Amino acid sequence: MTGPTYRDAVAADLPTIIAMLAEEQIGGRKDDPSEPLDPVYLAAFEAIDGDPRQRLIVAELDGAIVGTMQLSWLPGLVNRGAWRGQIEAVRIAADKRALGLGAAMIGWAVERFRESGCFMAQLTSNNDRAAAHRFYERLGWKKSHAGFKLMLTKGD
Repeated sequence: MTGPTYRDAVAADLPTIIAMLAEEQIGGRKDDPSEPLDPVYLAAFEAIDGDPRQRLIVAELDGAIVGTMQLSWLPGLVNRGAWRGQIEAVRIAADKRALGLGAAMIGWAVERFRESGCFMAQLTSNNDRAAAHRFYERLGWKKSHAGFKLMLTKGD
């Protein structure tokens, strides 16, 4: 097996991306991948795609999408105006887990942040994803902060 390749997602990738996210949806709505794609996803994709500080990435293996993640570049005043890289919504297709793809994806993302001068990379992970926490710790990530959420809408 050769390693994955990475590219920016295109709108046609959305059904595959949404299906991967739905495999492990925590604390939110779980869409049925057999249903037509809700137009809100295309609007969200267009907002991400149109923002130079955002990238929606897909990882491909042998021509098939096997992973996804969103990368964000965050400016800040902390650390003398240093930039941070944020990694969100990391998913590997269920039938491709335990092949080292997640570690490769995270490593690739960290290198993009290094290349652009970020002083740190950060991510959040739902408290219920204990296996994901162990994964990130094996990669050398440290738990450093407690996160809080305030839901602003009721949702579906």
